[in-house]
Amino acid sequence: MSSVVSWLERRQIGLYLVAILAACVVGLTVPGAHRLEGAIEPVLALLLFATFLGVPFAAIRTSLRDGRFLAAVGVLNFVVVPLVAYGLSRFVADEPALLFGVLLVLLTPCIDYVIVFAGLAGGASERLLAAAPLLMLAQILLLPLYLLLFIGPEGVAVVEVGPFARAFLLLIVVPLTAAALVQALARRHRSGVLIERTMLGLMVPLMMATLFAVVASQAGAVGDLARQLLVLVPIYAGFLIVMAALGIGAGRIFRLDVPATRALVFSGATRNSLVVLPLALALPASMSLAPVVVVTQTLVELVGMVIFVRLVPRLVPSPARRWLGGSRARR
Repeated sequence: MSSVVSWLERRQIGLYLVAILAACVVGLTVPGAHRLEGAIEPVLALLLFATFLGVPFAAIRTSLRDGRFLAAVGVLNFVVVPLVAYGLSRFVADEPALLFGVLLVLLTPCIDYVIVFAGLAGGASERLLAAAPLLMLAQILLLPLYLLLFIGPEGVAVVEVGPFARAFLLLIVVPLTAAALVQALARRHRSGVLIERTMLGLMVPLMMATLFAVVASQAGAVGDLARQLLVLVPIYAGFLIVMAALGIGAGRIFRLDVPATRALVFSGATRNSLVVLPLALALPASMSLAPVVVVTQTLVELVGMVIFVRLVPRLVPSPARRWLGGSRARR
């Protein structure tokens, strides 16, 4: 069992790319692939349960007292990101549905698989986990305000709190509570240890299943409107590039350590597409393109995250790697 888990972990980036490519093929060729949409939340909830199991809850309590990191996350996501999102959204300002969809997804910071990807890159996943409830609450309160500023009253009228509250309950509260109970059980009984080891061993397959469900369920809709959506790809890719640079800069300004800076980069770059998708699907007919606009961001971001896992540790190297690099350079 341990050898299989080790093999999966060593090859996880390649396996994620295979899952995305396979999902594209299925989504574009299998007529009923869109029904996989119903599997997204359960699989994601299991992935987050496994993720939470791997984070000591004592570390979460410590992270909640880390005011500098929480301030950096807040400033980056709710001061810097809105400015970047507004600037990039000007490229589709004449298309109301595209504009709404772009702003809806770019203005909402990720609270779920960002923890997984940041952890893979050596980021402080426990700090992002501690920040997740605060990020969720802040985006619920601030999204209507930003839409009012950037679009006008019609932008606020279609925003509902329900999908946000449901996602927060299913994707944060339930998995987090279950993980805390299992960790408590593991301190007293072998069954808890067995659950922990099994779920942690399933991390890579669960991530592959999540990527497959998201991409396969939405690839057909994106493919049907590919020409209209093509303009969004450089917008979303540009967002990832800009936020990587700004996240690193914010880490330096707030004097964060390497794991915290890496986590900050991921927090600024990843968006809450899986949470806002139900909201986009509930929009009136005049905004029928908005869900596909959100999904397009998901597809671009997933590819970007696979790249980020390898790239961010190079952009934010550990002190030991900097010293070794300088040593080689002097030679």
